This record gives sequence, structure tokens and C-alpha cells, in this order.
Amino acid sequence: MARELTTVGVVGLGTMGAGIAEVFARHGLTVVGVERDEEAAERGRGHIQHSTDRAVKRGKLSVEDQQALFDRVTFATTMEALADCDLVIEAVVERLELKREIFAALDKIVREDAILATNTSSLSVTEISVATQRPRRVVGMHFFNPAPVQEFVEVIKTVVTEPDVVDDVQALARRLDKVPVVAADRAGFIANALLFGYLNHAVSMVESRYATREDVDAAMRLGCGYPMGPLALLDLIGLDTAYEILDTMYKQGRNRLHAPAPILKQMVTAGLLGRKTGRGFYTYESADSPVVVDDENTPAVDGDEIAVRPVKQVGVVGSGTMAVGIVEVLAKAGYDVLYVARGTEKVDRVRGVLERSLEKGVQRGKLSSEERDAALRRVTGTAKLDDLSPVDLVIEAVVEELSVKQALFESFDEICKPGAILATTTSSLPVIDLAVATKRPADVVGLHFFNPAPVMQLVEIVSTVSTSAEVADTVAAVAVAAGKHPVRCGDRAGFIVNALLFPYLNDAVRMLEAHYAGVDDIDAAMKLGCRLPMGPFALLDVVGLDVSLAIQRTLYLEFREPGFAPAPLLEHLVTAGYLGRKTARGFRDYSS
Repeated sequence: MARELTTVGVVGLGTMGAGIAEVFARHGLTVVGVERDEEAAERGRGHIQHSTDRAVKRGKLSVEDQQALFDRVTFATTMEALADCDLVIEAVVERLELKREIFAALDKIVREDAILATNTSSLSVTEISVATQRPRRVVGMHFFNPAPVQEFVEVIKTVVTEPDVVDDVQALARRLDKVPVVAADRAGFIANALLFGYLNHAVSMVESRYATREDVDAAMRLGCGYPMGPLALLDLIGLDTAYEILDTMYKQGRNRLHAPAPILKQMVTAGLLGRKTGRGFYTYESADSPVVVDDENTPAVDGDEIAVRPVKQVGVVGSGTMAVGIVEVLAKAGYDVLYVARGTEKVDRVRGVLERSLEKGVQRGKLSSEERDAALRRVTGTAKLDDLSPVDLVIEAVVEELSVKQALFESFDEICKPGAILATTTSSLPVIDLAVATKRPADVVGLHFFNPAPVMQLVEIVSTVSTSAEVADTVAAVAVAAGKHPVRCGDRAGFIVNALLFPYLNDAVRMLEAHYAGVDDIDAAMKLGCRLPMGPFALLDVVGLDVSLAIQRTLYLEFREPGFAPAPLLEHLVTAGYLGRKTARGFRDYSS
């Protein structure tokens, strides 16, 4: 049975340490906070005061409870004040030598049965522990920022940590209303090991000018439902911290995906560390401000833009969920839409699905009956491709098979009038392969809607080396008119969203097959620790393991990056027919 810890010490009262001290005190523990001098201790007290004042203002803490919280906290400037603590957690800057010095000093002060913990997010807990004479009683207790809000705690055990120490720390985390997950001592642990590879990839994408910082961030927020885009998140974390974590992970695992993007080192050297210095990937109103202000890299809203082509009638080819969704989006936006399906039966079915979807919008109060009727009047169905001859823009939304799409684009080239734009909704195939099937490659563009199209705001505008700027601007204007947020990128496997998302999912599978952590623990780490809407395995099961494998193979073939090679476990599950929710078994069993 776990021992009840009642008195805890916190060494280092910066933003993180003060947050940890607040969490302990909120839950009735006696806390001793230690800083290097009175000025730093007072700053630590100020952090707690500011945080709890905000909680009082929001009605989440009473004035009486705030005072009781402060009554449980003692501020000190010598580590001797920690002599009677049951547990001491270190929360100073990420410098190994400094942490080892602190642990060596604590070893001479605290009781023999006391637990020593480090809040490190990237350094080896083992290397810290051997600075003491009691490495068996040293553990990692990694809180996430802001500690009073984030529910997740990683408990890191070394090869010599005593099992009862791990049990005691887990029990303490639960008393704090946190969800603890136990992990082994490996650089990045669970959350950072998965998160920072993704962040580093996003930096490389911006550094190579494949897409802008704004488009990369918008793509992941709107396409994946992430609370922050990767560049904004890096600015919040601190680019110096991010660099140190990536560098540590790379030195330990030699995974090229963790080798810090060169621009990170340059920005750190220049003092562009993110929000805390007022400048990182974005520029802020002032140091420590969350308010972004325009700078030389901010896209111009006005100016000499290329004239867009007039678009009044749009053709949509396909009869699946995506095609019907695009028809609905465009019709509601005021465009005349001609959809093409194979055979009159499918033409009628598309009409029926569209009518039901619009009626549902009326019942939910999102659409008036007049708007529904007007949208339906704008839509015409046909089984003949030749009827596309008058359209200004045609959007292909058929099965993801290159030969099928190429044949369609050859037909578009013959049927559609000069100046008509030919677009594909492909999520993984090279747009250029479709463009060269025509005699007008400058008029071919990728227009990647996300599913379900009526709901998802994001649209990726994919330009090939041949796509004219006018064509890209035109389809972006159509997307905006349809209430969507367009982001632009080049014709590269995965575009923005899939290129960032699926390597992260693949890394999670590799972590699982290495028996480092289980499905539930990894999902909890990313959902609770990083505030993602779904854990990687829950998402993989929803997307479909076969679909995920196909995308990952495409990324690997394009980039030839060893880290992008599909995880063998993913391939084995697909071979076994375990494809996720659609087969009732994937990384989890859904049959019961």
C-alpha cells in the first residue's frame, strides 16, 4: 500500500516550480518552496499570487481557500528547510550539472526515506540520480505547463528505482487529481518524444519555405483540431527549451527526425526565444505577451493581387461522401453546381443525400428553409461528363487511384472550355501527375477539402511547378467565398496536414512496438499532456490502419527518410485485417 506523503518541497519557483507548489498546496499538502535568494523567492510567491488571483476572479477558488493555500506554503532560501519533507521535487532550468548539484546537496539534507524527484522534461533521470547515494529513491515526476491546469503527469522510473517509490509517487499524483502514467527513462519520455518530432518537422517545413508559418499553424488547428499550431506552440514553450529537448533526444537515439532544424539554433543564438523575449516565429506585443503583432513576415491583406478568374458554375465529379459534401458547400455559398455521377441511380442517390443533409441543417437551426430551397435550386445532376463543357471550375472527387484520376483529367481537357480550372481533391497523390495528363497543366491545381466538407473549415490549395498563380488565387477565393480557410503549399506528398500528422502517428506505433508504453498510456499522454483531441491510437483506428499505412508509404517513397518508413507493427496489423473501427479491431478491440 502506497505511503501517504504530507510534506513536499519544491526547489525552483519559476513558472513551472511555482505551479507545482500551488498544485500541492491546493490539495492540502504542506509545501516548502526554495529559491536561491529572497528576490527570487518573492518572484515565486508572485507567480502563485497571480495564478490564484486569476482563479478567484473566475470563481474557481474562494478568497478563504486562497489564504489557506498560502498558509500551507513556506518560502525559503536554503535547502536545509527541506530536511523534514517526505518528497522533494526539483524544477530548475534544464541543465544537467545544475540538477546534479542540487540532488547531491539534497542527499545530505533530507531523511533516508524521503523521495527525490525531478521535473525534467528531457534529461536522463538516471544521470541525475547517480549524483546521490540513494539512486533507488530517485524518480522523475514530469508535470506539464501550466501545472494547475494540466491533468497529466509522467512518472519516470530508472532501472534501479524502487517499485514502492513509483507507487508512492503515482498515488500522490492521483491525490492531486492528476492522471499519472509510468514510463522508462528515455529522452523525451512519452509526450515530448512524440510531440517534438512533429514540431521539428513543422519548423523544417517553414524553413524550406514550403508553407508559411500562418498556413502551417492554421492547417493543424483547423485540419486536426489541435489547440495551437506547431509554430505558435514552439513560441510558447520557448525555442531554447525546444532546441535542448530535441538535441538531447537526437544524441540519445540518433533519429534524424529529432536533429534540431538549423533555423532553431540560429534563432536561439539570436535571442529569438518566443513569447518570453517577444519574438520567435511570431512577433509579440512585448516580452511574455500572448498578443501577436504584424512583422515583416506577416502576409499582406491588401496589395497588388493577381486578378482571379470569374467562377459562376462549378462542376463536381463523384458520388461519394466527399463529393456530396463539396456540392453542398458550394451550393450554400451561392454557386451553380453541376455534379456528375455514374448512372442515373447514383445521380438520384446524390440528390437524396444532399436533400437529407440540408434538411438536417434546417432542423438544427443552421439553415433556413428558404436557404435550403435556394441551395437545391442551384444544384443539377447528370450522368454525362460532356455536360461539364460550360463550367468555370471542375472538382474531381473520385476514388484515390491514379489511373482513374488521370483518365478523368484527360477527359476534362477535351470537354472543358479554355480557361476552366481543373481541380483535384486528392489527399495523397501527386497533382502534377494529373496536370501532365492534360494540355493545360497551368490550369490544374489541388483543392483538398477535409471530411466532412460541410463542417471542416480547412482547404489545402496545392500548386504544382506548372500551376499559374492566377489559378491558385482563384480557387483560394472560391474557398473563402464558401466559408473555408485556405492554406497554400507545394505539390509534395502529404501536403501540410498529412505530412505532419502521419509521421507522428507512425512514431507512436514504433513506441508501442518497442514496449516502451502501452496504447492507453500513450493516448493519455497526448490527449491530456498535449491537449490533442484524440490520442494517436484512437485516431489511427478511426482513420483506418490501411489508409494510414498507405499514406505513410507514400511519404516514405517521396522523402526517403528512414524515420518515415512504416512501423512493422502497423504493416502486420493491416496484413491481419485489423483495420480499426471499420473491422471492429485495430489497436483496440471494438467487438464487445
